[in-house]
Amino acid sequence: MQQRMDNATPELMEKLVSVNRVAKTVKGGRNFRFAALMVVGDGKGRVGVGMGKAAEIPEAIRKGKEDAVRHMVDVAMVGTTIPHDITGKYGCSTVRLLKAEEGTGIIAGGPARAVVEMAGIKDIRTKAYGSNNPINCVKATLNGLAQLRTAEQIAKVRGKTVAEILD
Repeated sequence: MQQRMDNATPELMEKLVSVNRVAKTVKGGRNFRFAALMVVGDGKGRVGVGMGKAAEIPEAIRKGKEDAVRHMVDVAMVGTTIPHDITGKYGCSTVRLLKAEEGTGIIAGGPARAVVEMAGIKDIRTKAYGSNNPINCVKATLNGLAQLRTAEQIAKVRGKTVAEILD
């Protein structure tokens, strides 16, 4: 298992979205730790999000990266954009993902931008509603990307051709 992860790691890009200092109150005072939110992707339609918590920041980042690699999802893409508009929700955060023409670029806020960049999407517009908490925004974006389906995938499920679906 460990060997396979090491082989898959070199082509993955990673991005640190946020680091939070968290405290646990115990009898002797407070224990401080760091929680790191990581996004990893191959730039070809696979992206994952993970959280890592440790006493030191580098260790939290390492744990977050491992968690993200374990929770990767495939993203349906058409050229450099997404096949259709979709809304992703997580907690109180809602992220609207809108397809865009080639050359538009990535129009997205910080947390959502990290996820779509790591997925390899080049042209997209996003709008975040509700809570702007980075953890919830990233998970809402990932939720929306995971729901995407291409016309070919829908045609295969329905047992029809793409022409029949698009008409």
